[in-house]
Amino acid sequence: MSPGWPARLSHGSVVVRPLRRRDRADWIAVRNRNEAWLRPWEATRLGTATAEIPWEARHTPATYTELLRRQRQNTRTGTHLPFGIFVDRVFAGQVNLGEIVHGAFCSANIGYWIDEGLAGRGITPTAVALLADHAFRAVGLHRLEANIRPENSASLAVVRKLGFTDEGFHRRFLAIDGDWRDHRCFALLAEDHPGGVLGALLDRTVV
Repeated sequence: MSPGWPARLSHGSVVVRPLRRRDRADWIAVRNRNEAWLRPWEATRLGTATAEIPWEARHTPATYTELLRRQRQNTRTGTHLPFGIFVDRVFAGQVNLGEIVHGAFCSANIGYWIDEGLAGRGITPTAVALLADHAFRAVGLHRLEANIRPENSASLAVVRKLGFTDEGFHRRFLAIDGDWRDHRCFALLAEDHPGGVLGALLDRTVV
């Protein structure tokens, strides 16, 4: 079993846990309802048939089953740790660790999305902080990296609120919504918040 998997993380009404079969209908409904909100920031594979598949066709019971299969495979190898975000037990989004490397590197990418109807309520920063603390403690990582399009103001607000450092600009870094897109690179180190990322977020919120 991969370090730190499975896990259930929580603070208040926000719970971060692995997706399950019973979450299928909610996942499909939330994803389809949020096409306009999510599509501009979703990775694509240029020059493949997948990039041309309509949004609803990418979010069916069959695609959810395949998603769970891939997630189980990735957690066995330890390369990815994918979680759902739940608010008052209702599915609200996802937060994931990807490209996990141990050894001398001890690093991973972190990505997230939230239902547009719940954006701006502090849910995403809380979920990301929970997973960041889990990554630094249970998973044993030293560095988390988030690569974000400069136009994605909602995602930028999350990493800035959590104290990620802006480390630079990546030209045409990732295929997003049908073309190569520039990204900014943000990173958080385990020693950046000695008392924990969630603790730092709560202290800042109180102030």
